[in-house]
Amino acid sequence: MFLKLSTLLLIPALVIQGYRVKKYTPRLEEASGQRQGTIGKGTALSILILGDSAAAGVGVQDQTNALLGSLLNELKHDFEIHYQLEAKTGDTTLQVLERTKQLNHQSFDVVITSVGVNDVTKLISPEKWILQQQQFYAEIESRFSPKQVVVTGVPPMHLFPALPNPLGWLLGQYSSAMNKQLHQFVKTQPHYQLIRFDLAHFKALNLQMAEDGFHPSQEIYQLWAKEISQSILNKFQ
Repeated sequence: MFLKLSTLLLIPALVIQGYRVKKYTPRLEEASGQRQGTIGKGTALSILILGDSAAAGVGVQDQTNALLGSLLNELKHDFEIHYQLEAKTGDTTLQVLERTKQLNHQSFDVVITSVGVNDVTKLISPEKWILQQQQFYAEIESRFSPKQVVVTGVPPMHLFPALPNPLGWLLGQYSSAMNKQLHQFVKTQPHYQLIRFDLAHFKALNLQMAEDGFHPSQEIYQLWAKEISQSILNKFQ
């Protein structure tokens, strides 16, 4: 009720600020480079990354500096990694779900997800969103039979430099409420691991976001990958 009421009261400001953000925020391309292949030496490990623009590497120019490349760099000395990245800028949970349904049935040891920001910007209610998330993860289980699922939480959008208040504040309220729902869901899944996208921690380390103020920088991608890689190492070593 609080979110719904806040949204209704702020509609005039949201329209104006949303237009300005869309008009003046730089449009960055997805990172170029290979999205599927094999790398490394050691125990065989298959990894699938599903998601939106952050998973696609927006904010850096090449996949080697994005989440995928940073993760492979962390793990390639311990595993022979068969990897695949399926991500697209602007995708909501339902759009990622639909693209997932187009993939072949196959086994992946690890599935990593990054989705939610575009659901927040569309002001989808957290209650509706978590139902969509449950459909998404049910499809992942059915299609890929993963041994581990690493779920990236929704970033705290009130900390995005590109978003002025009250727009940033409201989107931060949505992302916080969605994360509470996501945390409760992940707790019920024994082979799931929730990764919190801790922008406050990154800022404490004097790390900046990408030039658009909306996506991770190379340094943030590296820290994100380190946290995921540690979860994978704990599981498979």
